[in-house]
Amino acid sequence: MAHFYLDESLAAQVAAAEGSPAASVVHLRGPDARHAATVARVRVGEQLRVGDGAGVVVHGVMLAVESGDVALAVERVERYEQPRPSIHLVQALAKGDRDELAVQAATELDVDGVIPWQAARSISRWDSAKAVKNRERWQTIAREATKQSMRAWMPVIEPLATTAQLTARAAQSTMLVLDPTAEHALTSLTAHDLGHGDVVLVVGPEGGIAPDERDALVAAGARCVRLGASVLRTSTAGPAAIAVLSATLGRW
Repeated sequence: MAHFYLDESLAAQVAAAEGSPAASVVHLRGPDARHAATVARVRVGEQLRVGDGAGVVVHGVMLAVESGDVALAVERVERYEQPRPSIHLVQALAKGDRDELAVQAATELDVDGVIPWQAARSISRWDSAKAVKNRERWQTIAREATKQSMRAWMPVIEPLATTAQLTARAAQSTMLVLDPTAEHALTSLTAHDLGHGDVVLVVGPEGGIAPDERDALVAAGARCVRLGASVLRTSTAGPAAIAVLSATLGRW
């Protein structure tokens, strides 16, 4: 299997080279190029795939390998549309690295976006400085998981959301709140039930979603659904539900 790397400048490079596709060359630069050269030890003549995280993937053969610049002869270019409906994970802040584990697994399972949520029962709290720093950290985790899973689209980590902001979003999307006491199972929903817009999945912190938060989201149009009989950790509930949604929507 060919190695896979990301370079956000790739689409511009492809556009510049498309006048002569037989001789087109793109370059992988920066940390990913150093990783390819010094860690993965890719060599001239090997196959490589490079994506831009926004739907463009180049397949090619190594022409030259330097620690900060890897040249790739383009064999073919693939362009992928963003999946519709899209799946977004609202992940409540959690202690330790459980919320980060959720981001990593959700990315591997094809989530389209992640919204950090300062829930009432979140033990972890982000002030304004932490919100910027930790959002960047979550995006880095998503970027690495995108490379590992060889995804054409990298999920975007949105700014930290409040419950009030989530209620506003519930009116504009299909919002599903994971609740182990809910009457209806997530598996009972059909693709028709999920609609054609954004599907937003809400996962609470370790102590669960507070009743007033849940009631506010439901009043705004969200639906409560459950997974199985087991109560999952906040780090695994979202990824498990994303797998169910991907199968329901025919993305898998």
